[in-house]
Amino acid sequence: MAPRCWRWWPWSAWPRTRLPPSESTQTFGNSDEVRDPANAKALRKKRRSAQMRVKSGKPRFLLDTEEQTPQICVVGSGPAGFYTAQHLLKHPRAHVDIYEKQLVPFGLVRFGVAPDHPEVKNVINTFTRTAHSDRCAFHGNVVVGRDVTVQELRDAYHAVVLSYGAEDHRGLEIPGEELPGVLSARAFVGWYNGLPENRKMAPDLSCDTAVVLGQGNVALDVARILLTPPEYLEKTDITEAALGALRQSQVKTVWIVGRRGPLQVAFTIKELREMIQLPGTRPILDPADFLGLQDRIKEAPRPRKRLMELLLRAAVEKPGVAEAARRAPAPRAWGLRFLRSPQRVLPSPDGRRVAGIRLAVTRLEGVGEATRAVPTGDLEDLPCGLVLSSIGYKSCPIDPSVPFDPKLGVIPNMEGRVVDVPGLYCSGWVKRGPTGVITTTMTDSFVTGQILLQDLKAGLLPSGPRPGYAAIKALLGSRGVWPVSFSDWEKLDAEEVSRGQGAGKPREKLLDPQEMLRLLGR
Repeated sequence: MAPRCWRWWPWSAWPRTRLPPSESTQTFGNSDEVRDPANAKALRKKRRSAQMRVKSGKPRFLLDTEEQTPQICVVGSGPAGFYTAQHLLKHPRAHVDIYEKQLVPFGLVRFGVAPDHPEVKNVINTFTRTAHSDRCAFHGNVVVGRDVTVQELRDAYHAVVLSYGAEDHRGLEIPGEELPGVLSARAFVGWYNGLPENRKMAPDLSCDTAVVLGQGNVALDVARILLTPPEYLEKTDITEAALGALRQSQVKTVWIVGRRGPLQVAFTIKELREMIQLPGTRPILDPADFLGLQDRIKEAPRPRKRLMELLLRAAVEKPGVAEAARRAPAPRAWGLRFLRSPQRVLPSPDGRRVAGIRLAVTRLEGVGEATRAVPTGDLEDLPCGLVLSSIGYKSCPIDPSVPFDPKLGVIPNMEGRVVDVPGLYCSGWVKRGPTGVITTTMTDSFVTGQILLQDLKAGLLPSGPRPGYAAIKALLGSRGVWPVSFSDWEKLDAEEVSRGQGAGKPREKLLDPQEMLRLLGR
């Protein structure tokens, strides 16, 4: 059978096939222990134990982990998935299968971390050690919700953890956002990082000015990549196609626009410092935007205070001789615009692409976390030829059987336990929303893993053996799906490293899933 053509599908559009309930879903009656009449006494004891665990009409089942191997699967191989698996493997007998819709592992560490931040990607070494455990297996090229349903996974495993992250972006929902030249920052990041779905994107960088909407770390990442001299990116793992486009880029100025003020920016001090020190660029910061800020940050938490102090110095202090000399010939510039909310993308005279963006001037109301931006009634137009929307990622529902809160963009849960679905858990962005950094996700995932292990110890998971991947492998085979193992990934990894060596790069990423499958002999 020919390999499947690769596509990313909306979760809600995927056809789903369910198997009839299997005998393995029964509470008792399918284990060797039960089939052996000599163990009838043990069976009666286990039944009485289960009956004692009935609470509010809901049975609570016991998995005797001293006798059986807990079969657990994790959906998603990004930081949340791998950190969850790492914690689950603390159980001495648990087996963990990790399912991933891409052919390659590591999620946003591979496709989201900026190419000039290689130190952040070192966490891949930890994930690789987890994948090498003889009680852990990676199964790439498997789209849960299309190739296999969540219910089928629940039938095959004692517990299922959904860690599939936030695979979509929040739209601007303003007139003109469909114009050529308006892109999501998520897609732009995917383009220069080699995400297969974005490999054919060809952003027009022939304009002088770009606007990034949003003031988080992703916004600063895309601004930095747009303005970094290409020679500084040549030894990174940025894709060759993106590097070629950036070499031809005419973008000289990038405005980073936020609805609220300096105190509410979401980027961190590391990313701000990189922008301030970016070779060949100079910052454009209006001192008037920072009036009174020094007094307001006195009681701020230390990380926020340090960030604001750096921002203040960049905005109001006269640069030293060396810094002034560095900035004077800088051909590129970046600036922060505060208290501005996008209202409309302005078209070019022929209506064929973006020519600017109309911003509503805002003011702040409320205090602390309740601070919000409200329009003053004033408008201003900012000319530009490229708009990158960086107002947030969002998760999508994976399967009709899994509850989902579309307003919050998360799976309703209590400490990682999916509400009203016993044996189903979640971790990472789909659990708490797309916030925080990798260490935040690590902590969050460890909590979910610990909760699952507590439930396992308390006897709250289904009893009896579960087939695990053996059952899912049969289903995938019958549906023409070609799973990719971690050893397969290591072959692709070696190929990428080999291709990068000639150019002095750590790797040249493979972009085409069909080429990857051919390299694996599929």
